[in-house]
Amino acid sequence: MKVSDLPVPSARTERLLIQELQDELLVYDLASNKAHCLNQTAALVWKHCDGKLSVSQIASVLENETGSQVDDQVVLLACHQLARCKLLQGDVLANSISSRLSRRDVIRRAGAAVAASLPVVSSIVAPGAVQAATCIPSGRACTTGAQCCTAVCNAGTCA
Repeated sequence: MKVSDLPVPSARTERLLIQELQDELLVYDLASNKAHCLNQTAALVWKHCDGKLSVSQIASVLENETGSQVDDQVVLLACHQLARCKLLQGDVLANSISSRLSRRDVIRRAGAAVAASLPVVSSIVAPGAVQAATCIPSGRACTTGAQCCTAVCNAGTCA
């Protein structure tokens, strides 16, 4: 499927807490209890997924904002990562983008110079209130690391 044939990406905005930092964007999904850290490139792509701009148009906007060349494949990789994290509306775009799209493919197509500006979305599952409140603090007896707040049980004591 060609980039021009893809549906227009639209960022999900409901049930999200968003915190902008200097070089990244933190997005907490209240529906899934997952926290996502978007690097600068992924954050810029997500901010411009307004349901009106195509992948190619987002690449052009990013070129204007960053002052450097942005390949459609970079935006496509960001959309793929955002869709997998359920940060885009609907599953149409996620199903349209090849699951085999990788950073390596994008670097090969767009050139090694683009590697530093590739989008990165890192995610973690946040513990529920009960899970967070029931961990054993450092210095207390434990039998497994899963019991410890630090996740490290060393010789029967939480590290």
